[in-house]
Amino acid sequence: MRRRVVAPPSPLPQRDGIDAVRVRLPGVGNWATAREYLVERLSGAGDGVVDGMLRDGRIVGADGRAVAPDAPYVPGMFVWFHRELPAEVPVPFPLEVVYRDAHIVVVDKPHFLATTPRGSHVTETALARLRRELDLPALGAAHRLDRLTAGLVLFTVRPEERGAYQGLFRERRMRKVYEAVAPYDATRAWPVTVRSRIVKERGRLAAYEVPGEPNAVSVVEPVEHRGDGLARYRLVPQTGQTHQLRVHMTALGVPILGDPLYPEVAPPVPPGDFRRPLQLLARELEFTDPVTGREHRLRSGRVLDAWAAYGRWAAGGPDVVVPSGPQ
Repeated sequence: MRRRVVAPPSPLPQRDGIDAVRVRLPGVGNWATAREYLVERLSGAGDGVVDGMLRDGRIVGADGRAVAPDAPYVPGMFVWFHRELPAEVPVPFPLEVVYRDAHIVVVDKPHFLATTPRGSHVTETALARLRRELDLPALGAAHRLDRLTAGLVLFTVRPEERGAYQGLFRERRMRKVYEAVAPYDATRAWPVTVRSRIVKERGRLAAYEVPGEPNAVSVVEPVEHRGDGLARYRLVPQTGQTHQLRVHMTALGVPILGDPLYPEVAPPVPPGDFRRPLQLLARELEFTDPVTGREHRLRSGRVLDAWAAYGRWAAGGPDVVVPSGPQ
């Protein structure tokens, strides 16, 4: 059995709530210098980028010292560096702390803010923001909400306890309740339990249902409906497939308002356009804390815009458009 290599701690502090990138040189290779391997490994960074970082001393070893441009290749060596990140459009909505103790932080995430760094969303994420605002550099996410979904997200304060809280979601010991605004179907007998098999392929924006053993189960029921044809739904997912609730609501013929992927993929909106958010909210989290034993039932205080003021939401207001160009 191969022994797992434990990486040493990063010699570089976080930057804007983002950890330095860590790279381990392979145990076997024909590279004469560390530079040769890094140029090959980081080829997507562009010509001359690695050379510039080495020249400026921005790639360091475990001792925190800069790796020389001609440093010999050492199998298994770890190096660290900070990526140069493009400017991001700030998400102009607050990130509210709902509960905090020595072990966890639960926040009420706004629409349009990613949970963790991914793709083009790095510093403008809930994790990076919280690390900066709460001065908790070791903070980690126990789960994720889609960037377009608002509501409750649980973060862990101590890295050694993160697995225990992730287990709440993996082992379905976390009770989650969502809320959505969608068309009302008066012909259907509610509540409905939807069971299907959902597939999400890498590189494809939308998930889809296929024949086979169900891997996604959701309970859906309208809480109230009104004369304009809309309803406020209570959604209880019993599994956690990607876009599960959005796929199931579409399958029921009542797609969630503001969904850019279901039932059809809409053209992308420009960066900085925060109008007409997806009307999906992670309303409640209920669980027994695996570390303290405390019982929690936490609730988002948000109101979905299309339910509170449909006309304003449908018109794209209030207009929140942040210029994405240089200021």
